[in-house]
Amino acid sequence: MTVNRLHRAAVAVVSLAVLPLALSACSSDSKDSKDSSSKAAPAAPKPAASTPDAAMGDQPFGTACASVPKSGAGSFDGMSKDPVATAASNNPDLSTLVTAVKKAGLVDTLNSAQNITVFAPTNEAFAKIPKADLDKVLADKATLTKILTYHVVGQKLTTDQLAKGTYPTLEKSTLMTAGSGEAYKVNGTANVVCGNVSTSNATVDIIDTVLMPKM
Repeated sequence: MTVNRLHRAAVAVVSLAVLPLALSACSSDSKDSKDSSSKAAPAAPKPAASTPDAAMGDQPFGTACASVPKSGAGSFDGMSKDPVATAASNNPDLSTLVTAVKKAGLVDTLNSAQNITVFAPTNEAFAKIPKADLDKVLADKATLTKILTYHVVGQKLTTDQLAKGTYPTLEKSTLMTAGSGEAYKVNGTANVVCGNVSTSNATVDIIDTVLMPKM
């Protein structure tokens, strides 16, 4: 009996000695499992931030946009691949503007500029000017350059900025914009009839009236 009691006591002592080791091992395994689980499940990637060009408010807008070709060099996609003067030359509604830009020698200037906004008068906008006066301006390079560079702002304007702002022009004076939704005016007289047209180096806002700087 004494031997059996001693045997049982010895077994109990061994079991008590082994128990902390077993608990320690379980704790270590659990920690390793958590670490492994943590490493195996990386944090979900953050959603990409939307860009101005991707935002709905910065897509082309306006009644005149409906006349833009659906495909080809003169389409929105085609114009986005060319610098602004080249892109304008592919739009039939801007042919008078393109002629004026060429006469003023501004093609390279506009095509090489970066991140600009061009307020581009349509052919109908130029037609509002009496023909004799328009011909006189087209023949006067200095005056023509002054007028055309007044239509260029040295930054890309979003619709939020068109809503209200005063911006310096390439001509060295300023112009003002105001409006909301899809109705914007420049200097209170020219309506944006097709806005947010992208080219490779500019944003183009097509307008229905020629802007005139102070002479």
